[in-house]
Amino acid sequence: MYFENTGIENTVIDLNILDDLMKKHGLVRAGQWDYERVTYDKKYVIKEGTFYLRVFGFTKNGDVGAHDADITLLKPVIGKHYYPHGVEYGENEVFPKHLLKSSEQTLAAVKTELAAFEIHA
Repeated sequence: MYFENTGIENTVIDLNILDDLMKKHGLVRAGQWDYERVTYDKKYVIKEGTFYLRVFGFTKNGDVGAHDADITLLKPVIGKHYYPHGVEYGENEVFPKHLLKSSEQTLAAVKTELAAFEIHA
C-alpha cells in the first residue's frame, strides 16, 4: 500500500544527511542499495505479522557506493513479509490501523526534518 501525499516524494537530499536522518526515525538502508538506488526500511514485528515501511530513492547524478549522491525520494509504501517469498504490497493485503498510524507518524516526522536539508534545483 502506497502512502499518498506525504510530502516526502520528489524531495532531493544529500545521501549522507539522508542516511543519518532516516536512521534517527528507525529507517535503515543497510545493504539495500546499488549505485543509483536506495531503500530505507522500518521493520514492524507485531501480532499480525512482520511488516516493512519502505522509502525508495534514486540518484540522477552521483554514486551511492561512494557516498556522493543527491537522492530523489519516491512515494513511501508498506508491505507484509511472507516467508520465504518476500514482501507483498498488494491491494488484498490487510494492514492494521495502529500500524498505519505509526507509519504515518514516522513519515510526518521525516518530512519535517527533510525540509531543513532539501536541495532545490
